[in-house]
Parts: sequence; structure tokens; C-alpha cells
Amino acid sequence: MTNRAMRILLLLVALIIYACKKNENSTPHINYYLNNTQHASVATQHNDNTRAGSNYDEKLLTPANVNPNQFGKLFTLTVDDQVYAQPLVVGNLAIGTGKHNVVFIASVNNTIYAYDGDDGSLYWSKNYTMPGLRTPSSSDMASNWCSPYQDITYKIGIVGTPVIDTVANTIYFVARSTDGNKFHQHLHAVDITTGNEQSGSPVEITASMPGTGDGSVNGTVSFDPRRNNQRQGLVLVNGVVYISFASHCDWNPYHGWILGYDARSLNQVTVYNDTPNGEGGGIWQSGMGLVADSQGNLLVATGNGTVGTPATYQEDVNGTAEKMPSPDPTNLSGRAESAMKLTPSGSTLVVSSYFTPWNYVNLNGNDQDLGVIGSFLIPNSNYYVTACKNGNLYILDANNMGGYSASTNNVHQTLPINTYAQFHCQPAYYISSFNEYMYIWSEYDQLRAVPFNRLTNTFGNNQTVSHITGPPGSIGAMISVSSNGSTEHTGIVWASYAQSGDAGHAVCPGILRAFDANNIETQLWSSDQNSGDNPGNFAKFSAPTIANGHVYLATFSGQVVVYGLK
Repeated sequence: MTNRAMRILLLLVALIIYACKKNENSTPHINYYLNNTQHASVATQHNDNTRAGSNYDEKLLTPANVNPNQFGKLFTLTVDDQVYAQPLVVGNLAIGTGKHNVVFIASVNNTIYAYDGDDGSLYWSKNYTMPGLRTPSSSDMASNWCSPYQDITYKIGIVGTPVIDTVANTIYFVARSTDGNKFHQHLHAVDITTGNEQSGSPVEITASMPGTGDGSVNGTVSFDPRRNNQRQGLVLVNGVVYISFASHCDWNPYHGWILGYDARSLNQVTVYNDTPNGEGGGIWQSGMGLVADSQGNLLVATGNGTVGTPATYQEDVNGTAEKMPSPDPTNLSGRAESAMKLTPSGSTLVVSSYFTPWNYVNLNGNDQDLGVIGSFLIPNSNYYVTACKNGNLYILDANNMGGYSASTNNVHQTLPINTYAQFHCQPAYYISSFNEYMYIWSEYDQLRAVPFNRLTNTFGNNQTVSHITGPPGSIGAMISVSSNGSTEHTGIVWASYAQSGDAGHAVCPGILRAFDANNIETQLWSSDQNSGDNPGNFAKFSAPTIANGHVYLATFSGQVVVYGLK
């Protein structure tokens, strides 16, 4: 062997050793991914502002190669706590030495991580708890409403999925801090290449508006940074970052808030409260982000609380105060238990269309609220899909949702799914070359593929139902879809859920399954088929992220698991 050949061989060996030692936090792999030709981005919860949950730019993973022999766990990305937020990906980002596919992870300890999405090396990580304070915990939320508080276990920092502006290279997220007495929520705008705060960041989240509702003082209702839970994913639309809030365990007094901030200056430009003269109206939606249509309107569904003007009370036959229906359920100032189209107007949002179920009083009284499901907009349409804990899906024309009637629901379509469904789940939607489906998997049910007819703009009753039962407990599956456009035989349905236990109130073992999108009776792969593919504990409200030949799965086990072709 010549000296020149020997030098080349030694150089190649050195490069291989360097690649193997590049990341101490993962098990790197030297294959296709180090020269990945795919550079798709997933910059917001469930892929885009429709929240339909499909990535149509996946060219590598197909039903032909996602199987126990070819597909499985590649490496893990270590984090410092549980992950509720869906991992986000920016493709071909200029960071480090060159351009890379980068995955961004937010933990409940207020830490953001920027990992190489192809080989697992760490570019940066930073904690955003305010100086001198700590991250709030579940014990801080214990109350006479909920004790012990179990909806979120231990730390409660970043819960809602961030949103990324890929042009401005900025990630926006809400972090929480406390000293045990005062509680703070801050909106951060951070450079995705360095982790450094952008100009004007962070800004403390505060808000108030005129109202006589629950917790008001001298005719003013104010945002409560302790009780108000930032669970939904953030949305960026027309240069405004919108943040929505529910509560911790229906801990009154609370209200449903939507706050908007200018993406560049972080000045607050929008304040909306859905029950300023009443109570409740939390915006939950199983962690999925607010929907924004192409005109910049927001579509949202709200939970239990005041409908119209505040209800009155009268004594029943036993002398107990009984809550009566609202004197005016159509009054737009109280829009709990409702789906709404909200249009930006000045410094607030106005209700331009809404739907409230005719039996909202019964729904409120039996905790069968609307808006628990991850609601979404059917792509290339005006039809908005939401659901109620009574087992019904509602398909609403966003321009004419149906309003309120005391005797019937004037909606586009009501689709009964399962009377036992609570719909704490995230559905997804997929358009193939010859059909389109909604995929939904609520608790105590099976995965369902529900076809949509473009001629009638309705879902059909000829559902396909998988043979696999689950999920148990009170939390359903988090679903995403991947495909190479509408190319036949490329669509895959990915479903993550708790394999056992009640994930609504406990940490439970998780499972990830993959199904053929055109025939969900065909399971392609499951993380329980090979022992090395086990993801750890299920991360509720965090859907799988599929991008560039990888599946990124958040967990409650201090890691994000990365799956791909072996």
C-alpha cells in the first residue's frame, strides 16, 4: 500500500471514530441519514395551522419498509424531564458547521434542546426559568378542586407546543416560573441557532379586560398566571403569535383567554376572554394548537362554563339552589361550551360565527364538555371538526357554524362515534390519490378511518375499524400521518398511546404503532414487536413527529426516541 493510500485510509478511520464519538447523549448511526437528502420542516404543532397532522413530504418511509425487520429505534435524545410539547423540526438549518436537519424539544423543566435530527448530536440547550425562581410543580396546583393534582405530574414549565418562524429563525414558547408565592408566565422568542433571547424577549404574560365574572375586582377580570394553564400549541399567523389558556383541573376562578403578541416586538396586540362576565370556558383541545384559516381567522372550541349571559339560580323542591339556563344563550359575551370562528378586530377578537349544542346545560352539568378533542380544519375546505364528550363529532361550516337553538343542533353534520368516548385524543386527516380519511382513536375504542366525501362534504358511515383495542384509561391516541404526497402506497398512520393504566392521572408505559393509511386493518409495525424498540413512558398530548425519514416520539422517560430504517 502506498503512503498516499495509507494516509487516505487513516483519514477515513479517523472520520468514523469522530462520528461515533460525536454525541455522548445518543447512539449514532452511520448510514443514509448522515447524507440526508430530505429537509422537510415541522414548525408548528401537527404540521400546519389546519392541525390536520399530515406530512406529505416524506419520501423514505413507506408501508413497504416500515416493518419489524427494517424499521426500529435508532437512537435517543436525552432531556431533563417529561415532554408534553410535540418535537419540532427545521430542515436544512444553517447551524454548527454547515446545514442540518434540527429537532427542537421543550421539557416541562423549561429547557429547550436543539439536536441534530439525523445523528443526534447536541447543538445547544438552555433553561428558561426566570433567574431566582423555580419551575412550578403539581403540588403548587393542589386545591379544594383537585387534591392531589394529578393531571400533570410534578413539574409544570413548558407544556404547550412552541411554534417556529423558519424565516426569522425564531422559536416562540411559554415558560412558567415561581417563588412558591407569586407565579409568572413568560413568552420567549429565541434564536434557533444559538438559544439566545431575541430583542425584547422574554415578556411577562399579563392581561385584563372589563367584566364582572368569576374573580373580577371592581369590574375588571385579570389573567391569573397560576390557575391559567397554557396547554395548547401556539400559533403564528399574519405576524402575530397567539397563545390560548385553559386551567388546572377546572380550578375556579378561571377563564378561557387568547392573547396575541406581535412576533417581532413582542408587544401585546390582542386580548380576548370568552367568559368575562361569567366563568370557565377553558381552551383545552387535547394540546393541539389553535386552528388558523387562510384569512387569519382563528377556529377554537371551548369547554364547560358560561353560555351567553350568566345563569340565574332558583331553589328546587329541596330548597337547594339550582342553576338555571342562561337568560340569553345567544349573547356573544359568554361563549363557553361552544365552537367559534374568531376574527381579529382592533385589539381583540370578535365572534363571527359560532355553534353551541342545544343541550349545553346538561353537558355542563355532567362534565360532557365540547372542545376536549384536538379540533382541526379539513384541508382545502371551510369545514371544522370538533367533538363532545357525549360521543358525537360535529362537522361545522366555519362560515356558518349553526349558532344556538333550544331544540336542535343546526350543524353541517353530526357523526356519532362511540358513546363511551371522552375524546381526549388527537385525530389526523389524510388525502390520498383516491380517497381521504379522518383517523381517530379515542379511549376504550379502536382506531377508526372515516372516509370524507368531497361531493357532499360529509363523513361516511362506512368506517374501517382496526382489530387492535385500546387505549385504556382516560386518554386516547395521538395520531400523525406521513406520505410522499398523494402517491399511492406511501401513506402511514402513526399512533402513540398508553399501553396500560390511566394516562390522564398517572405516568404509564407507551406504545407506538404504524398502520397502512389506505387500510388500517393492516398494522405495519409496533414498538412492542422488538424489545429494543420500547419508547418508555407515554407522553400525553404529544403527537409523533415524522420528518426526513425519522419518527420523533416524545416520552415521559427523560428522552425523545428517534425511529427510522435500521
